[in-house]
Amino acid sequence: MNEESKVKVEGLTKRFGDLLVLNDVSFSIKAGDFVCIVGPTGCGKTTFLNLLVKLLEPSEGRILIDNEPADPKKHNISFVFQEPSAFPWLTVEQNLRYGLETKHMDSGLIKTRVEEILNLLGLEKVRKSYPHELSASTEQRIVIGRSFALHPDLLLMDEPYAQMDIKVRYYLEDEVIKLWKATGSTVIFITHNIEEAVYLAEKCLILTNKPTTIKEELKIDLPRPRDVSSPEFIKIREYVTDMIKWW
Repeated sequence: MNEESKVKVEGLTKRFGDLLVLNDVSFSIKAGDFVCIVGPTGCGKTTFLNLLVKLLEPSEGRILIDNEPADPKKHNISFVFQEPSAFPWLTVEQNLRYGLETKHMDSGLIKTRVEEILNLLGLEKVRKSYPHELSASTEQRIVIGRSFALHPDLLLMDEPYAQMDIKVRYYLEDEVIKLWKATGSTVIFITHNIEEAVYLAEKCLILTNKPTTIKEELKIDLPRPRDVSSPEFIKIREYVTDMIKWW
């Protein structure tokens, strides 16, 4: 694997008793890559995330970040989950500052990063508002912005738009691409939505049913912004759909 790999997963296997959930999963992700993981429902995508953040220990294999065992205490790993999780007692601006302040970053750097995120996400007008005063999609933008503000080594996103309607999803997907380009973070994005994966990813990891392994690593080399109605986009979307449907 090339030396610029940010994340290396080597022979990752996870059993729960006699149940084999992940079976010898290996891949690498370059620094600054945007990788989507797709697969059938219940195939172990969330188990993989839990292994990555040390909520679970692998039965075999290992996960490396910058050639060292992945460790949330050492590595700057950030998360965005399905449910909006902005801190309700903090304003938008305070939410964005929170992670930077807990890492005791320089006050000038905190101010610069927070202003950058407020501008990129169009949140300047609501910077003094509290999450309960805003829509669910705006709250999710706060959570996404808070994660990107850390310029994390690795940002994990577990179906962050599952609760959103289609129009809002497209809007938020564009926001994520904007932040990803601005910060250079490495992103692993888990989704059931194949169109979303093809719209976002530089590389798509297609998983098999349990016991889960990688069926294919698919590079998606489409220009941005991507046109979901273009023949090239539709061809890739249909290919990924067939890969997941037929066993």
